[in-house]
Amino acid sequence: MSLKIAQNQSGAVDPCQVLHISFNPDGSITRHDDNWPKTPATPDPPIDIPVLSKDVFINQSNNVWVRIFLPRQALLDHNKLPLIVYFHGGAFIICSAAMTAFHNFCLNMAVQVQAVVVSVEYRLAPEHRLPTAYDDAMEVLHWIKTTKEEWLTKYVDFSNCFLMGNSAGGNLAYHAGLRAAAEVDNLQPLKIRGLILHHPFFGGTNLTDSELRLADKNPLYHRSVVELAWNLCLPIGAEADLDHEYCNPAVEGGSKVVLDQIKRLGWKVMMSGCYGDPVIDRLIELVKIIEEKGVQVVSHFVEGGSHSMEIGDASKAMVLYSQIKDFIFSS
Repeated sequence: MSLKIAQNQSGAVDPCQVLHISFNPDGSITRHDDNWPKTPATPDPPIDIPVLSKDVFINQSNNVWVRIFLPRQALLDHNKLPLIVYFHGGAFIICSAAMTAFHNFCLNMAVQVQAVVVSVEYRLAPEHRLPTAYDDAMEVLHWIKTTKEEWLTKYVDFSNCFLMGNSAGGNLAYHAGLRAAAEVDNLQPLKIRGLILHHPFFGGTNLTDSELRLADKNPLYHRSVVELAWNLCLPIGAEADLDHEYCNPAVEGGSKVVLDQIKRLGWKVMMSGCYGDPVIDRLIELVKIIEEKGVQVVSHFVEGGSHSMEIGDASKAMVLYSQIKDFIFSS
């Protein structure tokens, strides 16, 4: 379903149509997955395919699993590669690590950056509201530190790990990073070096200039869609609080205290966005907050563009992969 049909002639937007969801009587939602095609993992592809991928369950009772992407060249070189723990987008309520767009993005990132990518399938709201996704992220990090999975033990440099996410996944990478920094000793030998935030999904009660200017130009960021998404994923009792710390990182709270720890650990942050994205003002504000704490930030903000554009645009993705590679190998 094209996003264009979700906006009628009067300019009104149906957020359920935009997100391809419908509500069930029990408060859960039905996700119309035909709009989000999926691709299976290929653990033993033909020799001319440069990246192997396979799915590994972390917690079957919660349906939390990861898709691991291993560059085939690593089998020949026997080199230890950086690890990127990746969180997909989808407003915390839709999409999957198996979605074709995210599968292809991670596959190409693995070969272009020459890193092992662990893409996380976390639980979705409203059935599992925040902080469930953050809990799942931490469970995956603890699994990585103790795993016997050969693709990780043989080919990953556990001292060179990065948390990365797109849109809601960028929000997840940020908050999982805050948690990981607070319990860094419990994650050894896994050593996180930095965060890669790709068009992260944040919000706030007061609209920014970019949200006022650009929201109506992109149905995904129409105010009704954004408010519905946060209403479905924020904790019970805080559904309408767009200044909740999970939504708005600029609010006063514990996250700014943890940034002091991130500075002490020497982590770096890469922020990627574009001026055509309604959330751009919030990203610029977060960069300033992080920099004020003395944390090194590498920002890549390009003119024009649209939210998460690299996920579906191969040429733009290649530029992003190059930036990620520079960021990782300069750490």
